[in-house]
Amino acid sequence: MSGDGLSNGPPPGARPDWTIDQGWETYTQAEHDVWITLYERQTDMLHGRACDEFLRGLDALDLHRSGIPDFARINEELKRLTGWTVVAVPGLVPDDVFFDHLANRRFPAGQFIRKPHELDYLQEPDIFHDVFGHVPMLTDPVFADYMQAYGEGGRRALGLGRLANLARLYWYTVEFGLMNTPSGLRIYGAGIVSSRTESIFGLDDPSPNRIGFDLERVMRTLYRIDDFQQVYFVIDSIQTLQEVTLRDFGAIYERLASATDIGVAEIVPGDAVLTRGTQAYATAGGRLAGAAAG
Repeated sequence: MSGDGLSNGPPPGARPDWTIDQGWETYTQAEHDVWITLYERQTDMLHGRACDEFLRGLDALDLHRSGIPDFARINEELKRLTGWTVVAVPGLVPDDVFFDHLANRRFPAGQFIRKPHELDYLQEPDIFHDVFGHVPMLTDPVFADYMQAYGEGGRRALGLGRLANLARLYWYTVEFGLMNTPSGLRIYGAGIVSSRTESIFGLDDPSPNRIGFDLERVMRTLYRIDDFQQVYFVIDSIQTLQEVTLRDFGAIYERLASATDIGVAEIVPGDAVLTRGTQAYATAGGRLAGAAAG
């Protein structure tokens, strides 16, 4: 929920930290119905695709009920499990605000929901992407620690001018990460689990590269925000992410300052290639549809 080039001050009606009231009582039945439609079609397909940590979180928070979740309700269980809470924001927030929320175990989520004709693609993340996609993973203690450490690291990256590199880490883990499990490749990234079509594309399509996770490789890799990904990075476990946060990024940033960026479709020496993609989807021009906002 961070964004570049945003105003330094919150919009009218927002608090100094950019939070707003969710206004759960103001949702219409039509808006609740959109949530139910999205929820049911995603959960129908995610068993055998999403990682166990996500599925356990989905069950723990009981996100279905009768429609859009009330943050006050789900925060009770989320805080009990990992000390996190969800806070409503009016949309994308400045990077420093976003990092401060994460560092204090608050996840900023949009409170609007997409329209019925936007079920498959939405440019700006809505409450379904933010809550269904992100929040179940925050019930896992190891992932919850990773997200807090990411927020703390973000404040440092801003001061060092290395935000672009850190943003790539978020993109390829929190948003579009895959995991190798004993049962096979699984999804944990919010941008995939909240999208019906990318849940299929990310695991099954021969087009994208799938490469073993390497921190500096990830932080050098460009990404696209307007369509399916051309590369996915695969971790061995959530513990991998915790180990990443224990490193001193200072020395890494120094090396990255003189390193060249890696294109979204490139395979470079040293890559642990799980799938060498055909890139057929991207070569054909894509279709700017299906990938959930992230």
